[in-house]
Amino acid sequence: MPIFLLSEKLTIEISILGWIAWSFLVGFIGHCIPLSWLLKDTPITQLYNWLDNQDRYEKLLKIKWWKDKLPDAGQFFPRGIAKSLQGRCSILNLQRQIIETRRAEYVHWCIWLFWIPTILWMPIKGVLMSCLFATAFNLPCLLVQRYNRLRILQLERAFLLRRKGFSN
Repeated sequence: MPIFLLSEKLTIEISILGWIAWSFLVGFIGHCIPLSWLLKDTPITQLYNWLDNQDRYEKLLKIKWWKDKLPDAGQFFPRGIAKSLQGRCSILNLQRQIIETRRAEYVHWCIWLFWIPTILWMPIKGVLMSCLFATAFNLPCLLVQRYNRLRILQLERAFLLRRKGFSN
């Protein structure tokens, strides 16, 4: 039972505006996070061997087929970074891309959380729909960030090995 009893029209309007405003706010705050805060993984961004396996993403999720169809909001805010590595495969660019995948993960996790306050003004069916909406729009982005980080880390290792005179 919602705390605020609103008309159906107002409930829908508040939900739509809330999702849009929350997404922009979280995106902006995420954009402002200092790079130094994103240098290391945390339990939220940590890659786990049993879960984060490049082959699993490619074979089970077919991520190569759909990942480029998702929007890239990396350059939405001033001084933002595009996620493409085309023509920019230096060690510094690889490390910056790793940092940006962490930033994007935090942003998408925080955006996803907006379904929780919808409990205040939506009936339970609406809250469940809001949770499904949040998951449908953020889970693919989270998966792509993880997959991209795996790939970039592999490129970084190869780059460093080549620099040291080793080859695969």
